[in-house]
Amino acid sequence: MIKQFTFNHFEVNCYLIVDEGAKQCAIVDPACEASFEDAQLTQYIAQEQLQVTHILLTHAHVDHIAGLRQVCEHYKLPVTMHAEGRKLLKQAEAYGSIMGFAVDNMGDLEVAEIADGEIIHVGSLDVECRYVPGHCPGSICFVVPADKAVITGDALFHFSIGRTDLPGGDYPTLIEKLKSRVLTLPDDYRVLPGHGIASQIGKEKKYNSFLV
Repeated sequence: MIKQFTFNHFEVNCYLIVDEGAKQCAIVDPACEASFEDAQLTQYIAQEQLQVTHILLTHAHVDHIAGLRQVCEHYKLPVTMHAEGRKLLKQAEAYGSIMGFAVDNMGDLEVAEIADGEIIHVGSLDVECRYVPGHCPGSICFVVPADKAVITGDALFHFSIGRTDLPGGDYPTLIEKLKSRVLTLPDDYRVLPGHGIASQIGKEKKYNSFLV
């Protein structure tokens, strides 16, 4: 099961990848900005009696990591992310001051690095990491075959793609990686983006004007 929350003034989708049988879960993009949002996430996890095994980042833009320090400290876990995203993690405080997020520097958080093609295990669930840069360095999409879903962060949206005009963005790279690493998934896979509504791979292949 994949549970969705939407947090902060950028309306970021945070996801829980849940193995209901094993009572284990991974948090993807802990974007909780306010204390009530942090409570909403932690109380749901406690209510469902879930053990958090991983804290995953699709990428380290500040709107996606607004609650990262609180979650890492609460569950006593490192942040699991691609090595190329470390620089953005260290710049979170500076970007936050520009974008309206009151976050501390996160460069001192413990990091567990993941690579393209690596498989993470959440209970009995396999979660495949696919490196899809272009929106920003360190951008990862998480494929969950058991749920026929891919969590795309800000790489792919419903009939749109992530912006590429921020530092480290590259439009040709994003298009190439989406076509080779995301659109190659089966048509019935759900696309769970970092903002906005869900889609399907088949629909994106047919109707996304950036990718047709």
